Amino acid sequence: MLLFLPFTAQAQVPLLRDVALRTDTATYQLSRHTVVLQGEPTLFFWFRRDDETVELRLTPEKTVGEKPLRLLRSADYQQLDSLTREADGTYRTRLKFKDLTSSQFVRLVVEQPAAAAGQEPQRDVVPLLPVSRTSVGLRAADEELYVGEEKVFEINSSNPRNVRATGEWVRGADFDYRLTSEQNGTLRLHVLPNQLGRRTLTVKLLAERPTLLPGGKLSYQLPPLKQELTVKASRLRFLSPDKRTVTLDEQSRRRGVELVLDNGRSFELRRTYRLEDQEEPGGALIAELFTRQYLTNDRVLCYLRPYNTHRQTEGYLYIKDQDQARYVTNLDITPKTTISGVQVLHRGGDWTSSTNVSPGETVDVRIEGEALQKARFHLEDLRVIPSDSSVRTDTRVVLRVQVPVTFDKRRSAILNAGQSTGFALSVREFQRPHPLDFVTVTYGDAARPITRLGGPVLYPRTIRDVVFQFNPNGIDTDKQFYGKQFLSFEIRTLNAKGELVEIRNVDNVVICPGDNSPRAAFYQDKACRTDPISLNSLLSRKTYDLDEWSRILVTVKHQAGQYADPAFTQTVELVLQRKYKFDIDVSFPGGLLTKRAGESSYTDFGGISLATLAQFSFYHPEKINRLRPYKIGAGFVALNAFNLSASNNVRRDLGVVILGSVYPTRRDAKLTFPLYLGGGYLMTLGKPFFMFGPGIGVRL
Repeated sequence: MLLFLPFTAQAQVPLLRDVALRTDTATYQLSRHTVVLQGEPTLFFWFRRDDETVELRLTPEKTVGEKPLRLLRSADYQQLDSLTREADGTYRTRLKFKDLTSSQFVRLVVEQPAAAAGQEPQRDVVPLLPVSRTSVGLRAADEELYVGEEKVFEINSSNPRNVRATGEWVRGADFDYRLTSEQNGTLRLHVLPNQLGRRTLTVKLLAERPTLLPGGKLSYQLPPLKQELTVKASRLRFLSPDKRTVTLDEQSRRRGVELVLDNGRSFELRRTYRLEDQEEPGGALIAELFTRQYLTNDRVLCYLRPYNTHRQTEGYLYIKDQDQARYVTNLDITPKTTISGVQVLHRGGDWTSSTNVSPGETVDVRIEGEALQKARFHLEDLRVIPSDSSVRTDTRVVLRVQVPVTFDKRRSAILNAGQSTGFALSVREFQRPHPLDFVTVTYGDAARPITRLGGPVLYPRTIRDVVFQFNPNGIDTDKQFYGKQFLSFEIRTLNAKGELVEIRNVDNVVICPGDNSPRAAFYQDKACRTDPISLNSLLSRKTYDLDEWSRILVTVKHQAGQYADPAFTQTVELVLQRKYKFDIDVSFPGGLLTKRAGESSYTDFGGISLATLAQFSFYHPEKINRLRPYKIGAGFVALNAFNLSASNNVRRDLGVVILGSVYPTRRDAKLTFPLYLGGGYLMTLGKPFFMFGPGIGVRL
């Protein structure tokens, strides 16, 4: 509980006091321009273009730490400038949005790095709501329509992409209509009249992005379009069929499809009529109509044998006796529903032909083929979520599908009216690299996550063993799934000079999520490893047998070939630290000044002496294999051992001494001149003495 107190206290202090977006016409502030959207205060701003460029200013709280703020990347916009701090304490940058009309859940995520190692960074999320003023207009050049004849008008709009065009028919007493959008953005209104006379067409449209009404209310409803139209009877009588769509396949072509038409009065029973796509003779044969019998509701039961496809938007179908047109009708004759391909869109990704999905995901499934508009698709044991972005055309259907966390099958078949289409979604477990904090290392008393070892670890005692353990419960959570973790270990040992002593590799280490994962039962695999990895079981020279200042380097990384996302790598470096060094040292003090007990003055500078000492050297506590510039030792010194003078004044003697020396700190020096200071007892004279002076050191 004490460990979580700093993080809780930090989360209670917001990062931002205010957020401002400035366009070329206005400035919108989080403190003033907000609406409540799904229970959350949201900063709204008016936009005119999908790629609107705005200036963003962030005003941090005064209690925010010294770490600078940063803006996390997003697929919804491009950050044109770096986030810089202004003189007034605010942060400024410019953003260029990519597709404001189609982008959903646009938000800014501001992060402040952690103040200390081991802490989590603090984040503030600012939801954005682009709002738009969209005008629509309908101007009909020809106000005359005919019953049963589809008329197409062009819709003018200030922002055509913001008008929702579903392509679905809206049925009415006077008119049926539907709105479609072409690839160039042109909006087309298809109108099919049902009643004769002067009629008013009222079209209700919806917007993709809402507009803001007085009182802070959002509205997706566009102003209704109204147009007065004159509906006339057709020159040829229109016979309404009881079916709007007939499927063209081998069975319908040979045996026919039952169809009920209005009574044409001049129909002859048990006779075959031609259906062509033009009134003049010589039109293409679309179907044959065989009249079978009259019905009590003044209609006729017929058999329709289709031979070619036809769309109602292509024009009327003319019922002909020989080459003479008698009546008109209209219906869709479409081929059998066939699927040519299936693509899947994962959240934050692109469309892919791979049909692999994972439990807990919500994905969009795009089905492409022919005659799809009449199909009734659903997926086996999967829920289809209604969505405003769903698409249904004759060649393309987009469904939003949610895969339950507890889904227990390996595939979900795509069904059309309960019949298998031959296509399916493959349900596979998540296989994403998880940060390596679930791997711990033990080299002393306690286990530590390897992600907390930011650099070399200086360990002053003998390393009995280095053991890597795994925490399976640290991989998956209730809402985030990562799946199996495929790791490899590269183990190297180096001596004090940095030379390679031994190298070992451990590949294909598979760690499966633990029992806390809702998918734990589906991760069961014989290859999953739960036992720790001991370095001494792999190395020929054990860790406890390594020399001082040897290094153990272990690189833990994900196997990149197993993942589509970037993998993680962490290096653990252990250094066998020593505080001091004991050695027997032979040195040559020269020009020593000595003072013997009972004498009032120092002797003259002597010649080169010989010192053999049991000496202690001391290492720097924060550097690797760096000695401090001083040494302390005890041993024997032969004064003036190399003085070749024949003078009788030369005193040679042998003494037992305690001697301290100061050495230069340069590591690359071959010839050094240390300073000596110490004292001892002269064995020949039986007197104590004191000495100091320089020396000569040679490094080979």
